[in-house]
Amino acid sequence: MLFIGDDWAEAHHDIEIEDEQGKVLARRRLPEGVAGIAKLHELVADQLDDRDEPDRVLVGIETDRGPWVQALIAAGYVVYPINPLQAARYRERHGTSGAKSDPGDAHVLAELVRLDRDHHRPVAGDTAIAEQVKIAARAHQTMIWTRQRTVNTLRSMLREFYPAALVTFENLADRDALAVLAAAPSPEQGARLSAAKIQTLLRKAGRQRNLATRADQIVTALRSEQLPARPGVGDAYAASVSALVAVITEMVTQTAVLEEQVKAGFGQHPDAEIYLSQPGLGVTLGARVLAEFGDDPGRYVDARGRKNYSGMSPITRASGTKRVVLARYARNKRLADALYQQAFSALGSSPGARALYDRHRDRGATHHQALRALANRLVGILHGCLTHHTSYDETIAWPTAEPIAA
Repeated sequence: MLFIGDDWAEAHHDIEIEDEQGKVLARRRLPEGVAGIAKLHELVADQLDDRDEPDRVLVGIETDRGPWVQALIAAGYVVYPINPLQAARYRERHGTSGAKSDPGDAHVLAELVRLDRDHHRPVAGDTAIAEQVKIAARAHQTMIWTRQRTVNTLRSMLREFYPAALVTFENLADRDALAVLAAAPSPEQGARLSAAKIQTLLRKAGRQRNLATRADQIVTALRSEQLPARPGVGDAYAASVSALVAVITEMVTQTAVLEEQVKAGFGQHPDAEIYLSQPGLGVTLGARVLAEFGDDPGRYVDARGRKNYSGMSPITRASGTKRVVLARYARNKRLADALYQQAFSALGSSPGARALYDRHRDRGATHHQALRALANRLVGILHGCLTHHTSYDETIAWPTAEPIAA
């Protein structure tokens, strides 16, 4: 067998190839792309017999996606995606000086898959549809997070020189707010807007009801007294607000485009109905959960493995007479965010979920602790449904005499 450590960077890969005894057979720096992967195949071919199968080549690399990883998998190699934190801890076994280099990291990864691979999992074999959903769902979620950060920047700026706009609009990413702020990015311009002009802006933005009422509310708020900004800086503030509003407007548009991509891909997946049957999961949230869990049937040995990966199951730290149970801090944050939202939504749609949450709260758990326990239980229910290819059933998921442990 051959063991390859692959320390990747944006433009190149540092490669080390070892045999089963740990002897270094080759060290190279290969370029990213077709030329680099072709050279790697040549190095592997030099060390393998013609009768050897490609699955006798084990690769350790600190990522699980990208065209390079897909090329390794397509060649038949067994790829182990190593968490960078685990690689860093393994590096400390080889020295405590703190020294670090790309060739040194390649050596650590090769040693890790040679000696410690039983404690790691190969790249999951998710279907092409699941990969499509993952790409779209992550892009959609990233767009929402980026939009919110930009909205927060706009909010801070308006607080400094245009507080009337904050009184007028609770949600700055709302179509009404964006339409009015685009036309009147300064307090002076806002105060000059007439009700008729605002109605026109709201109608163009898509509002169809309560136009006159809403326009009167906006006029009143924008013409209210407010502390003025420092003289001479208003134009700079107005230009900045115009730019941020334009960016947020485009983000809102592109978020809707990506959401349609998520829905289209998720609707093609054979497990979509199972996900949609779960309490608290709609199309977008269900797509995120599917994307982060993947659909390789052999990826999770049991429900406990899926719960641990989700980050919802607690960890125990015990030493001597001290024992504490804590939330997992190292986890897939995208998946954790989706599962928290599912648990919160399930409180209103599933009596069993609500009962479990209330029991945890009655025992002194905080809101977040109770939600985390509920999310952990919902992951177990989802695992059972996927394993048996059945939709969610409230009576099966929540027996009447339910113990508190989740």
